[in-house]
This record gives sequence, structure tokens and C-alpha cells, in this order.
Amino acid sequence: MFARRFACLCQLLPLWLAGCGKTDPQAALDAAVQQLQDNLEARKTSDVMDQLHPNFQAGGDGMNRDWAQRTMTLMFMRYTNIKIVAITRNNRIDTGSSQVGHTQAQVLVTGAQGLIPERAEPYAIELQWRLDGSQWKLIELRWE
Repeated sequence: MFARRFACLCQLLPLWLAGCGKTDPQAALDAAVQQLQDNLEARKTSDVMDQLHPNFQAGGDGMNRDWAQRTMTLMFMRYTNIKIVAITRNNRIDTGSSQVGHTQAQVLVTGAQGLIPERAEPYAIELQWRLDGSQWKLIELRWE
């Protein structure tokens, strides 16, 4: 009797674990935002580009994926160390569409050749994310 119950449990356990593996959209959005920050700080241009939606736009002035890649390349060449300090950050799923996410943050971006920052810029940023399959992709970036 015990052996049958144990065998049944062993057969059902993988199905139960698979059901638990579904990603919460809010948690996935939070992870995508953190991954973007980590990729920028690690100066991983190709990983950042993978996170950008094909229709990515920035600043409302026609700045697109090519602009983002050129800008990152220049910044990564200029600064050995880049740090992004999120003073505040709020990620949320759009109430009108579960396929759209938003991030609002106050950040301080520093750049340095050594340990001491040579440049520190505060920004108020707004990010719009679009769910592409199972991954959140950054489609729009605005800043002040």
C-alpha cells in the first residue's frame, strides 16, 4: 500500500512542480528591469540589445536600437566602471493590457575609469515594456 502511494506521488510530483514553474508576470517584469541594470553595469552591449524590442524608441526624437547601440559603445569605451543606483523604482503591469509593463525610477548613473566616479548624472526615467512571447522587451525609454 505504501509503495503504491509513494509511486503515485513520484509520478504526480513532476506535474505539480511544472505547474509551480509558471512565471508571475510581475516577477518576470521585475527580473527584466534588474537584468537590464545588471547588463548595463557589466557593459554587455549584446545582452542589452537582446532586451530591446525590435521597435525600440528613446526620447521621442527617433532614437532607436542603432542609437542605443552606438551610445552604449561610446559610454563603455569612455568609462571602465558604470554604476546605476536606483533611488526609487516602481514596476507595474498595465491595467489595460497584461502585455504591457511600465517602470518609473529615479536613478543616479555614474561613470569612472577607476574607483572614484568622474561623472554622476541624476535621471527620472520611464520605461515601457512589451511582453514578447515569455520575455519582457524594452520598447520605449524616456528621461528627464
